[in-house]
Amino acid sequence: MVAGVAHEINNPANFIYGNLFHTEIYLRQLLELINTYQQHYPEPKLAVQAKLKSIDLPFLLEDLPKLLNSMQTGAERIKHIVESLRNFSRLDEAQLKAVDIHEGLNSTLLILQNRISYAPNNRPEIIVIKEYGNLPLVNCYPGQLNQVFFNILTNAIDVLEQKLNNIKLQSSFTPLIRIRTTINQVGWVNIQIFDNGSGISEDVQNKIYDPFFTTKPVGQGTGLGLSISYQIVVQRHGGRLNCISAKGQGTTFQIELPIDTLIHTSCFLGKQSQVVPDEAIE
Repeated sequence: MVAGVAHEINNPANFIYGNLFHTEIYLRQLLELINTYQQHYPEPKLAVQAKLKSIDLPFLLEDLPKLLNSMQTGAERIKHIVESLRNFSRLDEAQLKAVDIHEGLNSTLLILQNRISYAPNNRPEIIVIKEYGNLPLVNCYPGQLNQVFFNILTNAIDVLEQKLNNIKLQSSFTPLIRIRTTINQVGWVNIQIFDNGSGISEDVQNKIYDPFFTTKPVGQGTGLGLSISYQIVVQRHGGRLNCISAKGQGTTFQIELPIDTLIHTSCFLGKQSQVVPDEAIE
């Protein structure tokens, strides 16, 4: 669905963006023509003077270039959003591919930007801190890995919003998500997603990867997000997914991935009696 929406937006966005270049040239030529007329006809007829006054020509000449620049900025923003949507979906990349992990994280953050920055009831914006290390390209299933990032970040936002519902904390609590990437050992990358929410008790931590387990109210979660994330990271990529948390101290989800997934999944699957089919995690 995301890939389809991105494709539909991309066509008219390219049409607008491409024509803005020519529009800028045409407007510049018209402005030059007006300037030439003013130089050669400094005292136009009364009807022309009245029209110039009614349209406030000096303001129009000053504001029109600014308006065009704003349109170009908006068109570039749309193009960037479309690229992020397409990168997030990775519909055409169902096979293993070497990708930039940071690109997937950034695209996922952009998808969730409305929830990060939107402030109902004057709640503070969620601060996102990126501490990206120098990572090599990782051989993985990019679309599925982006789904993991989406699930974990969505949970972090939900937890922070729940904590912000406590009126006593609204004036002193600053919601925070920190994403850190490093190479923690030869051939492995480490992705840590931390939130300063209320934390997770040890009892709940033992259940978070169980299918359909959720602490959210009825209608606000299926309890499948972390279960699917675990399958994607551990079974699909031969990696590790750990939760580090304590009640009242925030939560860190740590994703460890081999740089070359194919080698590690081959070893992992050789020890498994059951493999989750692709359709179960797509």
